[in-house]
Amino acid sequence: MSVSEIFQVNKLVTGIPGFDHISQGGLPMNRTTLLSGTAGSAKTVFASQFLAEGIIRFSQPGVFVTFEESVADIRANMSGFGWDISQWEKDQKWLFVDAAPQPSESLLIIGEYDLGALLARIENAVKKSGAKRLVMDSLGAIFTQLTDTAIIRRELFRIAYALKKMGITALMTSERIEEYGDIARYGVEEFVADNVIILRNILEEEKRRRTIEILKFRGTNHKKGEYPFTISDTGIIAIPLSAIELKQHSSDIRITSGSEELDKICSGGFFRDSVILVSGATGTGKTLMATEFMKGGVTNDERSLLFAFEESREQLFRNASGWGIDFEKFERNGKLKVVCEYPEVAGLDDHLIMMKRIIEEFKPNRVAIDSLSALERISTIKGFREFIIALTSFIKHQEIAGLFTATTSSLMGGSSITEGHISTITDSIILLRYVELLGEMKRGITVLKMRGSKHDKDIRELTIDYAGMHIGKPFRDVAGILTGNPHQIFHSDIDRLDNMFNNG
Repeated sequence: MSVSEIFQVNKLVTGIPGFDHISQGGLPMNRTTLLSGTAGSAKTVFASQFLAEGIIRFSQPGVFVTFEESVADIRANMSGFGWDISQWEKDQKWLFVDAAPQPSESLLIIGEYDLGALLARIENAVKKSGAKRLVMDSLGAIFTQLTDTAIIRRELFRIAYALKKMGITALMTSERIEEYGDIARYGVEEFVADNVIILRNILEEEKRRRTIEILKFRGTNHKKGEYPFTISDTGIIAIPLSAIELKQHSSDIRITSGSEELDKICSGGFFRDSVILVSGATGTGKTLMATEFMKGGVTNDERSLLFAFEESREQLFRNASGWGIDFEKFERNGKLKVVCEYPEVAGLDDHLIMMKRIIEEFKPNRVAIDSLSALERISTIKGFREFIIALTSFIKHQEIAGLFTATTSSLMGGSSITEGHISTITDSIILLRYVELLGEMKRGITVLKMRGSKHDKDIRELTIDYAGMHIGKPFRDVAGILTGNPHQIFHSDIDRLDNMFNNG
């Protein structure tokens, strides 16, 4: 038997979505973990969920030791996540040890203070319930009552040691002052625990972003760095970007874009598991292309899902009807689902969780998002890129075709911030541009990239009428379309350029 096998640290699966991947199996078993964060970082929610998931998923009873909030407040606050703590108490699955001071009480310490009485209450609750999990929330309340940190440190070590002998996996919460400052407020808490987890609620560019980081797991591995998380109606959901692996299958099967003309210049359509970016200024036909993409799926007896973040259902259905596409009929037949949300109603992580849930429930063959640019404005640059990576990886692993639209900042084109974040991840890029020639505004379309396939490289004229979009002949004798400065080149200019090139 090797040394690594002798000293292997087993882990207790928490059941908190996403966290067990980040922690590579859960919390180290029979050890104490410090959960530290600023006010409002969701420490009590995480701790309560640790106990709740143990009861729901693994039938493991738990003990909650509260030093700060009243038991009644914890029951009420956690009921919003669907956790019936009162019933669990009746079933002896969840026991409280209430160490919170009463408002009418004043603390008087005579002689050397110890936590022996509290430890006795904890031991009794553990034996009574057969608990495997325990939470202490929050250590900071002890420090506010007592001044001798050396004594507190000694007593906390004593409790941690006793919990280990009882076979308990414990979680202690503690407050910190700054998101990237000291680990805990009093500089003692982190030395009591074997492991340290930090929750953050960061304000960047006037936007809040929650992250979780495992700072220390003594004697065992874990994923490094910060990972975003969100709080849903079922509790905390971590988003482990490290779960993304380049192991998705690649299909040679082609699917229609919804336009025969676009299929031709794409050598027969898109690959079934590809992600397509459609980039263009407002009014160039991005929503129409997403609409036809949906129609193409329904026509081939596929399930199509459209997430719209800029237009209402009424607008989308009216526009589709104007192009001869009956969204209402598609929905009645169960082949189409349209989800409209205003970006600002939730954070980007919440949108991601919502979208993944709907995709898992509806099981579409293709998904369109119109538009990513609307989602970009509610997030930081880093948060948006993480969202894109997580979403594209998810749909590619499901072997779902995805079409995303992005709006350029300039009316005549040019690159967009959104395009810069997703262009390397997408399999195909279609550019839509305005072309001004001889005082007339026209639309242009070109396939800039199509990974693993030949495609037409011309910039063609795009027209839109009551029947949808039509792709015409290539623009000839025109330069500067993609750079946003289209201008006509006359034959005399071409001859002059040829002579300059030939004569060196």
